[in-house]
Amino acid sequence: MTEQPSQRSFRIFGIIWVGQLISLIGSGMTTFTLAIWILRNTEHVTNYTLAIVLASLPGTLLAPFAGALVDRWSRRLVMIGSDIAPAIVTLTVAWLLMQNNLQLWHVYIGVVVGSIAQTFQWPAYMASITLLVPKEQYGRVNGMLQFGQAATTIAAPALAGLLLSFMSLSKVLLIDFVTFLFAVTTLAIVRIPQPPESEAGKASKGSIWQEVKFAWNYIRERKGLFNLLMFFAVVNLAASVTGVALMPMVLGFASEAGVGTIMSMVGVGLLIGGFIMTATGGPKKKIYGVLGAGAMYSICFVMIGLKPSIWLVGAGVVLWYTVLPIMNASSQTIWMSKVEPDLQGRVFSMRRMMAQFTVPIGDFSAGPLADKIFNPLLIAGGPLAASVGGVIGVGPGRGIGLMFLVMAIVPGLAALWGFLNPRVRNVETEIPDHSAAPEAAPDVEETGGETSATDAAEAGA
Repeated sequence: MTEQPSQRSFRIFGIIWVGQLISLIGSGMTTFTLAIWILRNTEHVTNYTLAIVLASLPGTLLAPFAGALVDRWSRRLVMIGSDIAPAIVTLTVAWLLMQNNLQLWHVYIGVVVGSIAQTFQWPAYMASITLLVPKEQYGRVNGMLQFGQAATTIAAPALAGLLLSFMSLSKVLLIDFVTFLFAVTTLAIVRIPQPPESEAGKASKGSIWQEVKFAWNYIRERKGLFNLLMFFAVVNLAASVTGVALMPMVLGFASEAGVGTIMSMVGVGLLIGGFIMTATGGPKKKIYGVLGAGAMYSICFVMIGLKPSIWLVGAGVVLWYTVLPIMNASSQTIWMSKVEPDLQGRVFSMRRMMAQFTVPIGDFSAGPLADKIFNPLLIAGGPLAASVGGVIGVGPGRGIGLMFLVMAIVPGLAALWGFLNPRVRNVETEIPDHSAAPEAAPDVEETGGETSATDAAEAGA
């Protein structure tokens, strides 16, 4: 029986997805083990939090430029390079550990290199999907990506903890190195076509700065997409504040085991949401998946903040992280459908920066908001202890519970604004789909060479 072009396309994507999933799990194990190394060897939480900042900040700053370069280069080679660079870092760190010469600054350099590599890999990966998978499969494919992220969230720490019980940290890092090689191998045996050049792509050619500016103007001129990013920026601000504060709140009324149970619910929710998107492709009108999930955030935050109950907080966390993959996958499907493939590197990178610039603000403000404003309100004898405290409780962490309830207003209002804004609500119909979706895809081959979009269609015919 002859394999249909769409089946071949999905098979090639599946090969890449498996390779990247294995690599992600390996990287997750390295992140977990190096976090343990930092905390054990420096005994300073600040050193650990600095590593977290270094894992995100360089990528955020470089994202628009990385995206412009991705559009100039072969997406497959960018992904291979983005796997090789952290692989070399991982191997170097493992060697330094074996020699008992690993220093904190070595880890920081490795974290920065990994952040930069990820900044190049993400837009190349997303833009490659558009070249391989028919539009009707976008929802399902994005569900698979979210499902893979969920599996990594659950599996990586558990596997790392298990492996560390009977082998050294350096050997765990060597396993991660092997996963990088696996990902590179899967990329080496497939062909990813270069996108056809669109009229907008021709007009945007110039210096890197000009192409970055073009990406900004491209989004600004499409009010539905721009407003959609403003929705995400607002929701991400509320989610980052509450996400950082979740563990301290639970510690106020539960044991360490209870905290572990709640945090494990994050992975459970991600798995459920990813499975829903993979199995169904999400709602037919994807904007409803985005805005509906935003509205559900408000319900989740109320459930989490209302009472010091493991069951209620756990249910809120599961629901929160169930709707998150649906929101992300629905949004990604919209962008894949609307942005021409040869522009997706720079546009997707600019989009990511615009949607997530509020995350560092939320991360840094969560502590002061809890310690200086909300917690003092609900300590014994605090200003709101007799009123609000009679409903949600008084004592350690209950001020953070109040913070969750206040933050619940934010995503709900953002979702309402999105539903009432015709540019956002009708973004899927007002902005036309691009016309460069693949009718066929290149097959797997030993050489792994690149093809043009025309060659890809012929190869699949």
